[in-house]
This record gives sequence, structure tokens and C-alpha cells, in this order.
Amino acid sequence: MFGLYEILNNIKFGKLHNKERVLVTGSAGFIGAAVVLELLKKGYEVIGIDNLNDYYDVSLKKGRLNNIENNVDLNKVNYFFKEISITNKKSLDDLFLKHKPSICIHLAAQAGVRYSIENPLSYTENNLNGFSNILESCRNFGVKNLVYASSSSVYGGNQKVPFSEEDPVNHPVSFYAATKRANELMAHTYSHLYGLSATGLRFFTVYGPWGRPDMAPMIFAKAILAGDTFEIFNYGKMQRDFTYIDDIVLGIIKCAEKQASKNLSFDKFNPDPATSFASHRIFNIGNNNPVPLMQFVELLEKALKIKAKFVLKEMQPGDVPETLSDTKLLEKWVGYKPNTNIEEGVEKFIKWYLRYYKESF
Repeated sequence: MFGLYEILNNIKFGKLHNKERVLVTGSAGFIGAAVVLELLKKGYEVIGIDNLNDYYDVSLKKGRLNNIENNVDLNKVNYFFKEISITNKKSLDDLFLKHKPSICIHLAAQAGVRYSIENPLSYTENNLNGFSNILESCRNFGVKNLVYASSSSVYGGNQKVPFSEEDPVNHPVSFYAATKRANELMAHTYSHLYGLSATGLRFFTVYGPWGRPDMAPMIFAKAILAGDTFEIFNYGKMQRDFTYIDDIVLGIIKCAEKQASKNLSFDKFNPDPATSFASHRIFNIGNNNPVPLMQFVELLEKALKIKAKFVLKEMQPGDVPETLSDTKLLEKWVGYKPNTNIEEGVEKFIKWYLRYYKESF
């Protein structure tokens, strides 16, 4: 059987559903693939693009694409996938011209705080130049609503928790965070100058099935199963606002279904960082319930029925000791409420992990 990523280039859009056409960039990524699947189940027409790079295991990305194939009837959905990099402006423009999406959910990026310390130029190319290309294509080809991925990393050195969209975010502690803050400023400018409705979502530690192998849940689970020793930084004194993938996906789609609007009462003498005189909004999207990292490790141990081996290390450059999202604004905007507690989420994650990697142990 051909994998989904190999056959979708030959699929043409058929009869239109009574839903809009949505472009999802980074559609073979952790969040992107889950968004595509949910959009298809809701009856949207979906165009997915991804460059399938080797930042981490490409077979996992292809596995996510095949998972879409296994969960939808390709004869009954309108879905087109193409291997494209957002850094290739001509290919992007050709895609926008041909398929004319009215909504763009932009999730493609060079991810990873630690990797940005080693290879910052990759973040310039993908997160700055690539995002510029997305903005230009949205402007030039009639996209009415852009939803794009920002990050809780933009809060940087802020110590006040929970993190609020109304807080200043002028002190990033990693180049990854700096590029995500730059994306927010770039999108705001396009909203102001060209009338592009845009919503930036600051993600907080997303986890769950099909997760990224460079993130703590996958790193820890792999090490525990193998009996290997792994590192826990800041001597274990860390808290993360772990947010289950299904909750994130529903929040993204709700924002895709509601265009950002101008704040008609915006005060330029006392500006609100979360809103604007332009049609641009910024929201936290998290679980609003921080979990101590050591508790997360204990939940993994319980689900795997194996005792973890780890060493405690000092804080790494670019990292922060605690993240906690204030999600009141997103709840007010689209009714966002996460439904998955950490115990349930870890159990679902481990069940998937054991099933997917069963040949590895």
C-alpha cells in the first residue's frame, strides 16, 4: 500500500462541501496532522503542506500522514497534500493560486528551544523568511483568516504567573522565542496595512499521541522503556502547563472559524498587547493547570509500570522554570475549555506510544 503522502498529489478536489477550503502548513507535524484530521471529519476541504525535513525521524511524520488515511475515507473527503517548504515562495504562490484557500492555519516552523541555540540560522530561514512568504501569499491570494502558531516561549524571562496576553513580552531567552515574537509583530503589521485578519496562538507544552520525539514526554517514555538514564533539568524544580493535543486542536479550529476583529475601544495611550486597532488578536492556548515535572515522570512510571532512572542537572540555557497559561481571553473569545486532565492524557499518550513503537522493545 502506498503511504498517504505518496498518493495525495494525484487526488483532485471533487464536489465542494458546504465548508471552506483550509490550508494547513506543517501538516505532517504533531499538531498539524491532528488539525487536518479533525478538519476533514468536520467536512472541510483541506490542503496540507509540509517539507518533511529530517529535524526528527521522517518516518514518524509519514506515519502521521498514513494515520489520516486510516481514519478518513479518501473517496469522501476533499484533501490534497503536497511536499512544499514555506521557504519556497514560488511553490507557495503556485499552490495558493491553484487551490485558493480562504483560511490558512500556519503551523510549519523550525521548532525547538535548544536547537535554536545550536543553529539559529535555521530559525531565521523558516520562522522569519518562511512566515514572510506565508503572509505575502495570504495577502495576495485573498485569504480571509490566518491562524498562526506562536509559543509560550515568548514570555521569556517573565516571572509573573500565570502568563497573560496582557503582559509585556520584550525579554525572550531563546532565539526560537524571539522568532515567534517577531511573527506576532509581523502578522500585526499585515493586519494593519493590508486588512488581513490574523490570530496568534501561544501554545503551552502540547503532548499526546504522535508527539514530537524531541520533547520531554517522548524522551522520557523512550528512556524509561529502555531502562536508560535521562536528564531532568533545574534539579527537577520545573512546572509545565501540559496541554493535551485534542484540546489544542479544538481551540485552533474554533479560532479558524472566527476571524480576528478590531478592538473598537483600543486605547493607543494605554495599549492592550492582546488586541489592536487592527484585526489581529493574540491568545494563550494551554491547560491553565501547571504540573510539576517530577509528577509527570511519576505518571509515566505508573502508566509504563517501570521505575525511571534519571539524573538531576542544572537549568539549561534558554529554558524557564515554570509555564502557566491564563486562558480567560480565549475562553471568552471562542468558548475554549480544555477537557483532558493530566492523568487521562498521559494514559492515552502511553497507550499510543506502546502500540506505535511495539517493535522497539
